[in-house]
Amino acid sequence: MIHKNWENNETIKQIECVHNDAKKFVVENVLTPGKVYDVKNESEEFYFVIDNSGRMGGFYKEYFKEV
Repeated sequence: MIHKNWENNETIKQIECVHNDAKKFVVENVLTPGKVYDVKNESEEFYFVIDNSGRMGGFYKEYFKEV
């Protein structure tokens, strides 16, 4: 279960949240537009960041722009 150690990984890059208007999921509680997040892992479709709850979460790349 490699994903359990992602919080301790070095930051790959930083991204800024541009919106939290999700169609299917509730992300307004864990992402803040304008806030910069550290990317701990990345896939083709998702960024994995430590969100506002302090936990690792995977979010669609459409919510962010690279800083």
